[in-house]
Parts: sequence; C-alpha cells; structure tokens
Amino acid sequence: MILAARLIDRFGKGVRGAPRDALIADLAPAHLRGASFGLRQSLDTVGAFVGPLIAATLMLVWQNDFRRVFWVAVIPGVLSVVLLLIGIKEPAEVVVHERRNPLNKQNLARLDRHYWWVVTLASIFTLARFSEAFLVLRAQQIGVPIGLVPLVMVAMNIVYSASAYPFGKLADRLSHMRLLGLGIAVLIGSDIFLATASQWGQLLFGVCLWGIHLGLTQGLLSKLVADASPVDLRGTAYGFFNLMSGVSLLMASTLAGLLWERFGAPVTFFSGILFCVISLVVMWYRPRGNSPRN
Repeated sequence: MILAARLIDRFGKGVRGAPRDALIADLAPAHLRGASFGLRQSLDTVGAFVGPLIAATLMLVWQNDFRRVFWVAVIPGVLSVVLLLIGIKEPAEVVVHERRNPLNKQNLARLDRHYWWVVTLASIFTLARFSEAFLVLRAQQIGVPIGLVPLVMVAMNIVYSASAYPFGKLADRLSHMRLLGLGIAVLIGSDIFLATASQWGQLLFGVCLWGIHLGLTQGLLSKLVADASPVDLRGTAYGFFNLMSGVSLLMASTLAGLLWERFGAPVTFFSGILFCVISLVVMWYRPRGNSPRN
C-alpha cells in the first residue's frame, strides 16, 4: 500500500509538471517570464521544506498519529484544485478546441534547433547535479552529528528559495548565457568545496553554493524552453524537457553512487565538475539566428 501511494505521488508529479510550466509561460508576460519561473521555483522550494517541518511538528503534537497528519496534507491539495477551477483562466488564444496527438512528425519538426539545444544543455548539465542526497551523505562522512544532518537540506533549500526569484528577475534583463555560465561556475565552486571539505563550515559553504546554483539555473532553463517552443506545443515541449532531465538525473545519481562506492566522495564531486565543463562547451556552440535573447 505504501509503495502504491508513493508511485501514485510520483506519477502525479510527472503529470502536473509540464502543464504547470506551460500555463505559467502562457499567463506570464514575456518580459516577466524569468521572474515568474523564479517565483514558481522559490515557492515550490519553500513548500519542500516548510511542509516536512509542519508534518514533524504535528507528529510531535499528535504523538505520531500518521493518519491525522496525512489528512492535514490533503488540505493544500484540495485548495490547489479549487484554485485551478475558479481562480485561473487560460488565455483564449492558447485554448485548444480540437484535440490531436501532438507527437507527430510535423509538430516535432516545429521544435527547432533552439529547443533541442536547450534540452541537450539541460540534460548534460543535470548530469553534473546529481541527487542532493549525496550532500547529506557527505555531511555524515565528515562528522556532522546525525541529529543535525537534515539541516543540510534545510539550509540548501532556504538558499535556493531565497535566490530563485531575484535571479529570475535578473533573467528578464540580463544575458541568459552569462547567467547560465555563472550558475555552472557556482556549481563548480560548490563541487570543489564539497570534495575537499573537512570541517562543517566548508561543507555548509559548499551546500549554500549548491542552492545558489539551483536558484540561478532552474527557472532560467524553464524560461528558455518557453522562449524556444511554439505556444501551442509548450506542454509537449515541457513534457519532453522534463523527461530528458529526469532520465539525466537518474543517470547522474546512479553514476555518482558507483563513483562514491568505488573511489570515494571527492571523485564523485570532481566528476560533477567534468560535466559542468562539457555544459560550458555546449553553451558555446548554441544555435545562432532567431533564438531566445542571449
């Protein structure tokens, strides 16, 4: 039963991701798209650590009554559905009245080289940013008390949520390529600190850099997908983008686990630097012509 619930939860996340991002792209003015995706990333990340904190508090108050806690968790989901039904209206020009399968040769051809470049770049870059669970493992390895280890993820998410919106606003005014390059450079710095850390302070600094790189890059990549895809194919574009990013994250985490077991933590984080460098090379060979502003 628990496994089935977990599978349904992951299925729901996969289903909602693409239409949510497509809806944001449709509703946000083009000149505020970066800020919109940054705000979405920020609020999503706030929920990622506030939710567990509320759940932990309720578990203490209700003496580990899981059922009552899960019933409370239903409330935000219901409110979200209600908000979608009565509070959000899709722009009339993007409502599709004739239902057709978008995955055909003609439509895929409309996703031009600029879109596929964004997908390729994001996929390679995702290989450099394996699961944040390795940050927790690194904290345990250098001697952070077990009771404080979860604070590593709290710190990372706080930095991520605090930086996503400001960097999203910058994406509406500054060079996309420079911001992406800065995000990759910050991840390289994070990998260096995490690979060489021997004290808590070094680890925490590396973790904070990890959060900053997420704030710099994740909303910006979503904005680039919107800029590079036709309005009526944004759902398909985000779906394929999320698919490739998910596959890359799975591959990155698997490779990181193998390297960790065979060679240790430093080699794992230094391998992330290698993929960062490859990402920079892909950025250099971006398509020219009518492309997203850079």
